[in-house]
Order: sequence, then C-alpha cells, then structure tokens
Amino acid sequence: MIEKDAAAGTVAGIDVGGTFTDLLLIDGAEDGRVRIAKVPTTVDNQAFGVVAALEATGKAVSDIDLIVHGTTTTTNAVLERRLARTGMITTAGFRDVIELGRRTRPQPYGMTGVFVPVIPRDLRLEVPERMEASGNVRIPLDEQAVRKTVQHLLDAGCESLVIHFLHAYANPAHELRAAEIARSMWPNEHVTTGHSLLSEAREFERGVTAAVNASVQPILKRYIGRLADELDARGYARDFLVMNGNGGMISARFVTEEAAKTVMSGPASGVMAAAYTARRAGFPHVVTYDMGGTSTDVALIRNARPAVSNEIEIEYAMPIHVPMVDVHTVGAGGGSIARIDDAGLIRVGPESAGATPVRSATAVEARSRPFRTQIWCSGG
Repeated sequence: MIEKDAAAGTVAGIDVGGTFTDLLLIDGAEDGRVRIAKVPTTVDNQAFGVVAALEATGKAVSDIDLIVHGTTTTTNAVLERRLARTGMITTAGFRDVIELGRRTRPQPYGMTGVFVPVIPRDLRLEVPERMEASGNVRIPLDEQAVRKTVQHLLDAGCESLVIHFLHAYANPAHELRAAEIARSMWPNEHVTTGHSLLSEAREFERGVTAAVNASVQPILKRYIGRLADELDARGYARDFLVMNGNGGMISARFVTEEAAKTVMSGPASGVMAAAYTARRAGFPHVVTYDMGGTSTDVALIRNARPAVSNEIEIEYAMPIHVPMVDVHTVGAGGGSIARIDDAGLIRVGPESAGATPVRSATAVEARSRPFRTQIWCSGG
C-alpha cells in the first residue's frame, strides 16, 4: 500500500490484470499529486502495457523513484492452465500423489468430475529412493536413475523441473543431491525442490505447491525480464518491487526463485489497499469483492487486518501452501468466455476474452470444438 504522505519521491503502483493494466502514480516533485492511468493489457508482452500506462501519466519513467508492481501473470496462468511444460522426479511408487489428492471430488453431488493436474502423468517419473518419516534412509538414492530421468524429461521438451521425494521435510538429503545432479544437466535455473518451498508433512500439498512453482517460473521470469528491459531502455535505473501473495514485496531480481508466492499477487494488492482505505474510513470489518477480466476475488477483513493463510486452494485440488492473504478466487470474471457444451449446459471460464476478445474466443473454440454458442463481455 502506497501512502501519499509517506512517499519520499515519485512512486508508481502498477497492477497488470488479464484485461486491463492500472496505474496510480504519486508525484513527489509536485507535492504528492496523484495521477492514474488505465490501458488494455498487452497480451503478447505485458511489459508494453505497463510502459503505456506509465507514459499515459505524462511523467518520464526516468523521473520515477520507485515502481511497485502487482501482477496476475502467475494467477491467470494457473487458472487457465497456460503453464510451462514441467517434469517431476519423485519417489518410486508415488508419481500419482499430486493427481489422487485427498479423495475428494470436484462436484459435491454426483460421482463425476474432471481434474487436470499441473504436471501430466507422462512427465512424472520415478526413481528408486526412500526416506522414512523419521528421517532415516530406507532406500538409497539411485543417482544413475536420476541422471536418466533428467535426460528423459529434457528430451520431452520440459522447461522446468520439480524434485519431490517422500518425507523430504524430515531429511532433504536425497532431494538436495538429486537437485545437484539435475542442475548440472538442466539448461536453466528452473529446478524446484519440494522441501525448499514447503518443509512439512503432507506430500500432496507439498508436491502441488512445488509443481505450481516450477510451472510458472519460466513465465514469470520472461515477463520480469521483458519489463526490466523496457524500463531500463526508458531510463529507469533502479530495481522495482513485485507484490507477493502475502501482501509483502520482493525485489524483481529474486521474485522468480519462489514464483508460487506471486500467484495471488494482484488480488492481495487489492485486499491490502481495501483494508487501509476501510480503516481510514472507519470500517474495520469489511468484505472485499474484486472482479477482473479473468477471475473474481473475495476476501474478509476483520479489525482492519486481512487474514493470512498458508493453506490457500486457488481452485479444486490446487492447494498452494505458502503464506498468502486469504483471498477466495474463482476462474470467472467480466471477460470470461461462456459456451454451451454438448449436453446443453452453460460453461463459463476459466478462459478469458482478455484484452483481445475475438482472438481469445477463437483460440478457445479451436481447443474445445464442437461449440454451439460462445458469449463474452468486456470486464476487468
């Protein structure tokens, strides 16, 4: 939250949604004058939309002292399943853990439902190893098998890798050694170990959190790199900060290391701002409602403080167990694409028309034929 009287210089707060990019600038050179801008999000390269919003304020980028950035890049990637191709190496016999989950079902009534795991089964490979819950080694790590599976996933075109072994929270030695081997072969830095993000029992939650982190890392890395280049080209010589889902901020230089923590970045920013505004207005207990183009986010604020939870489930069977502002999100926003399926039922989202509705609807149709009807509206 940026306070007008706390700005030491010129500060810009930016939120990139799936449909619009919004900016609020507090000009320290003009006694705290506030400027706002709203431009369509540039889907192919969201950095262009950020730059367009900055330029719409009339303030030179080189004269801005600090940029704070909230983004739905990773949130929308998870909701719409537009993720980097990711592989997983896990304990022999346990590759289906992240798909089996907790034996719940998507629909509360009936025995049918569809769940698509973050990492498909053919990219979840097993190696011989076993750590007991006590931390003792039952089966030593087969290092040759690790090398073989890493190469297999590289040959399969994986861009990111998860290493998720049973009971690594009790003793991470096998995960650490497997990661060391993998990093010696992997062409980039996108190697995630399950225990480093979530060092606790419950292999399903730990595995899903690691899988989400790995699958959004390349997406966030590319976006942050493009934005940094665009800002640098316009004279912004400082680091910029990215909002995390817990309401805090982190340097853009380090944000991709734990990319899963940005999954609720945009929604968390709105809740923090709402809590501050409501407190100043004398309303300590409020419910926030934030409809964007892709998702709708609701949060409860008590005593002017948003709740923080480390057990957020962004959608069915998608728990991300890192500290986040307790926001409940559904993949239905003002720009969600609605369609009638073969059974004659209306389906809404999670695909969004975004800032390019015709192109987005066409892409959904190509992936999901046959459709009888498609409807979309502008939102965000």
